[in-house]
Amino acid sequence: MTIRVLIVDDHEIVRSGMQLMLEDDDQIELIGEAENGEDAVRLAVELLPDVVIMDITLPDINGIEATRRIKAQAPEVAVLAMTIHEEPEYFFEMLKAGASGYVPKRVASEELFKAIEVVAAGHVFLEPVVAKNLVTDYLELAQSGGDEKARYDGLTPREREVLTLIARDYTNQAIANKLGISVKTVERHRENMMHKLELHSRTALVKYAIRKGLIDL
Repeated sequence: MTIRVLIVDDHEIVRSGMQLMLEDDDQIELIGEAENGEDAVRLAVELLPDVVIMDITLPDINGIEATRRIKAQAPEVAVLAMTIHEEPEYFFEMLKAGASGYVPKRVASEELFKAIEVVAAGHVFLEPVVAKNLVTDYLELAQSGGDEKARYDGLTPREREVLTLIARDYTNQAIANKLGISVKTVERHRENMMHKLELHSRTALVKYAIRKGLIDL
C-alpha cells in the first residue's frame, strides 16, 4: 500500500532534500509541500495525506499549533515531527497537539522511512536518542517531583512573575519596565528565584516553566 505524504518545512532546500530522499522508497508518494503552518493545515484538510512530516519552527503559526489544527479538522491524518529541536519539552508539546512521531532532522533515510511506516499504521515512533532523552527527563522529574513542588511553593508572588517573564525571553530591563521596579531589583529576584529552584541556566528555567504550565512554546 502506498503511503501518501505531505512535507511541511519553511526551507526550500530541506523540502527538496526530503523529496529526493522519499523518492527512493516505492511505498511512499509525495502529494504536496507547504512552507508555513497555515498552508500545512489547508493542504492537510484538502488532500488528507496519510502522514504529514511537520517542522516545528515555521514563519507564521508554529508546527505545534498547525498539528493541533490538523488533528482537530482531520483526525485520521498522522503527523510526524521532523525537527532540529531534540529537547523533551518540544516533544511533549507535539504529543499533546496530536503528533504520532518525533525524529530529528539528522535522522538517516532508513529510519525516516521506518518512522513514516509506523505512524501511517497508527502507531507511535520515537527516534532512539530522543526516546532516551525523554525517559531520562521523565525519571528526573519523577524523582524530584515532591521537592520541585516545595521549591516552587517557596517562591514569592513577585519571583513567580519574574520567572515567567524570563522564560518568555524578556530582558531584565523589559521586566523592570513591565513590573515597575528597578533592574537591580529584577536581578535580585532572579538570583533568589534561581537559588530556590536550584536552576543554573536559562534553558533549565524555560523547561521548568513549561512543566509548571507557566508558558507554552
